[in-house]
Amino acid sequence: MRANHVTRASGAFGLLLLLSSPFTLFLTSGSVALAAGKAVLGAAMLAVYGVSHRQELGRSGSRRTGRFLASSVLTLLAVLGVLVALNVLAFRKNQRWDLTRERIFSLAPQTEQTLAGLKEKAHALALIPPTHPSYGELEELFRRYHEAAPATFDYAFVDPRREPSLAAKYQLKDGQTLVVISRGEGDAAPHTPLPVPSEQDLTNALIQLSATGAQKVYFLEGHGEWSLETAGDGLTELRRQLLREGYRPEPLNLLGRKEVPRDAGLLVIAGAKQDYTAPEVAALRAYLGEGGRLLYFTDANTEDGLGLLLADYGVQVDAGVAADPQFNSGNPFVLVSNFYGKHAITRPLQERGLNVQLPTPRSFTLVREGFLLPGVTVEPVLLSSPYAWVESKPLEDATPSSGEKMGQLTLVAAASRDTRAAEHKRFDEARLVAVGESELLLDPNWGYEANRNLVMNALGWASHQVEKITLRPPDRETSTLELTEDQMRALRFVSTDLLPLSLLGVGLAVWLSRRNR
Repeated sequence: MRANHVTRASGAFGLLLLLSSPFTLFLTSGSVALAAGKAVLGAAMLAVYGVSHRQELGRSGSRRTGRFLASSVLTLLAVLGVLVALNVLAFRKNQRWDLTRERIFSLAPQTEQTLAGLKEKAHALALIPPTHPSYGELEELFRRYHEAAPATFDYAFVDPRREPSLAAKYQLKDGQTLVVISRGEGDAAPHTPLPVPSEQDLTNALIQLSATGAQKVYFLEGHGEWSLETAGDGLTELRRQLLREGYRPEPLNLLGRKEVPRDAGLLVIAGAKQDYTAPEVAALRAYLGEGGRLLYFTDANTEDGLGLLLADYGVQVDAGVAADPQFNSGNPFVLVSNFYGKHAITRPLQERGLNVQLPTPRSFTLVREGFLLPGVTVEPVLLSSPYAWVESKPLEDATPSSGEKMGQLTLVAAASRDTRAAEHKRFDEARLVAVGESELLLDPNWGYEANRNLVMNALGWASHQVEKITLRPPDRETSTLELTEDQMRALRFVSTDLLPLSLLGVGLAVWLSRRNR
């Protein structure tokens, strides 16, 4: 590039820097020093151009030179105008893309469904000072909820040190924080207090506030079933999840009872290891005949005496353990499956492509003809791969043998029966979900996202709560870069000011150079 072209490019750059310095001051960085620096540098570059082209500028009164200068200035102004317009448009549209692997900046499907189903306005009041370490994260979470439901969800932050009356109202001591979620208007509106909530906590609070009445879920006991109260090898995490989603879990022993309590919304058999007595089986049969809902979880090498009851609904438990040499986690008896039936329970898991993992499950044979009751419909919910088999002697052999059932096995099944004409009807339709593994309910296994959603969706389907068939907010591992305000300002200046202007300046220099050849 000749010296003449370099000084022309210098002039273009200088004019660009000079004209964009207000843009730097008021829109991108807010730094007076940066804006002043750009203006001084631009003026210096213009001065270089002026000295180098003083004779040409002296002839600026001529028609050709005047047209050239005028067109150059107008071009620069037009480019700057387009740049500003694009930034303003991007700011107003506020379009965002979540490209993180765990989608940590997106709401879970359950949250979106909950917000879409809000019939009254919900309000979040955060009694948290701005200096609290979770303030920014919580504000971002609230913002996403508000953007998803601007008409029904709003929020506010209050510093409890500056509002002692509110702190006293919610009995906050000095240094304590609280988030109050309320539904409706006025002081009498139902509300629930939370510590600094995660997305799951916040969504569950909205579900509970929107619930018209919690369904009672009875967990049978007395036959070696997993306990609701025992931590570790128990169901305390499941119990906590049920409470969050508006269920009321309680233990129930059928011994000495003639029927299942009338207030039962659901009944759960979680890994029974001893036979139910004949009166208990009769009570369960009567319960289902009246439109009851039952979730049945079984385990390998156990007998519970419920085979004939399940057969009434087309479900036969296979003897032995399901095994798969190809779709497992390193052990042929720990099956990993993404083979779903066409059932509502697993549709969200299938859409997300999640894999369910079942350690040592039993499989089921579905019977659609024969002894099953009239009006029963039974469907597979989760299947193994086509390479599986039922191992009858898992302690002695881990390969398929002659006479053992082979092929794609049903690991989870769902049955329903029309009971609208039943005497003493509870519900219009009886529903039964059978799962070939109960250990997925235990506390150590409850954190596995796909299994947890499979169980909770089964409860939602059995209890006719379509809105609870979804994917719940996962426990995401976040990997974020914390930036100070100065670092954010510098990043914004580089990305929205320095980099675009540099590219524009290079383009202008090339254009001017070619124009003057």
